[in-house]
Amino acid sequence: MQYGRTTLSKFIIEEQRQSAERDEQLTALINDIQTSCKYIAAAIARGPLQGAHGSNATRNVQGETQQKLDVAANEIMLRSCEWGGQLAGMVSEEIPEPYSIPIEYPRGRYLLAFDPLDGSSNIDVNVTVGSVFSILRAPRGTEPATAEDFLQPGSQQVCAGYALYGPAAMLVLTLGRGVHGFSLDPEIGAYTLTHPNMQVPEETNEFAINASNERFWERPVQRYVAECVRGKTGIRGADFNMRWIASLVAEVHRILVRGGLFMYPRDNKDPRLAGRLRLLYEANPMAMIIEQAGGRASTGRGRILDLVPTSIHQRVPLVLGSKSEVERIERYHREFDAGTDEAFASPLFNAKSLFSGDFGFGNRG
Repeated sequence: MQYGRTTLSKFIIEEQRQSAERDEQLTALINDIQTSCKYIAAAIARGPLQGAHGSNATRNVQGETQQKLDVAANEIMLRSCEWGGQLAGMVSEEIPEPYSIPIEYPRGRYLLAFDPLDGSSNIDVNVTVGSVFSILRAPRGTEPATAEDFLQPGSQQVCAGYALYGPAAMLVLTLGRGVHGFSLDPEIGAYTLTHPNMQVPEETNEFAINASNERFWERPVQRYVAECVRGKTGIRGADFNMRWIASLVAEVHRILVRGGLFMYPRDNKDPRLAGRLRLLYEANPMAMIIEQAGGRASTGRGRILDLVPTSIHQRVPLVLGSKSEVERIERYHREFDAGTDEAFASPLFNAKSLFSGDFGFGNRG
C-alpha cells in the first residue's frame, strides 16, 4: 500500500484553494458524484450475482430499451446528489423532464446533467461501461430549475467528467484547468490520482467509427475513412487501425491515453435525427475534457462547445480526438459544402462500398 497519495477529495480541495472563485458547494457536489460512481461500480460488479443484468420491458425518453442497470444507476445518481443542497435541478438521459429537488432538501447554485450508464448495451458481455456528467451554474440561483436553465453552451460548464467501470474503476474530470484521472483503490475505497495532467497525443494511427453505417455517412466522412483504409499505399502514407467499442467513455479514455479519433457523425440512416449523441450530457462533457487535454471536439462543421442547446435531450454529431485529425475532418466538410472537393471525382468514390475491392480493412491490428 502506498501512503500519502492524493485522493480525489484532497485534489478538489487543493484545486479550490488555488482558484479565485472558491466554492464549497462545488467541492461537495463533486464528492457526491464520486460517491454515486462508487455505488454504481459496485452495482455493476454484483449485477450477475443479483440478477440485475438484462433489459427491462420499458423504454427511456430516447426510445431506447432500458437495461436494468440503467434504471439502477439513474436512481443511485439522483439519490446521491439530491440531498446535499448544491443543486437547483438535474437532467438525466433516463427521464424526460428535469428532475426537481425534493422540497425537504435545500437547493443550491448548480445544475447537473448526466448519462448514468453509458454503453449499457455492453453490460451482458462484460465490456467497459461508464457514467458521464456535466456541471453548470444555475442561471436563476436557487430557484427550481426549468428545462430552459440547462440550455447553455458547453463552454459554460464548470466541471465535466466520466467514470469508467472496467478492469480498474476510474474517474476522469476537469475543472477547466487540465484533465486528471483517478483510480479507485479498493483497499481504502477512495479514488486516488494516478493520471495527472492527461494530454491527447498529437500523432495517431487509430480511428473509431461504426463501420456498419458506412452507406449512410456523408461524403467527407467516407473520404476520411477511405484514406485511412488505404494505409501506406494511399494519400496518408501510413497504416491505420480501426476500433469500435460502442461505449463512449471507453472510446474517449482510449483517446486520452493513446490518441486517435472518435466519430459518431451525422448520417442519413434516420433523417429525423441531426446526430446520435446527446449534447448536454454526452457531447459537451466529453468535448470539454478533450479540449482541456489538448484535443479538439467538433460536429464536423463547428466546435461542439459553441453550440447553444435547443432542448435538453438534443442530439448532435460528434467528432473528437487528436486536434490535427479533427481539423482534417472539418476541412473535408468545408470543401464538400463549398463544392471544391476534387476527391469526389476520384474513382475512390465510384465503388459501392469502402470495404469492397481495394478498400478492405487489412490493417485492423
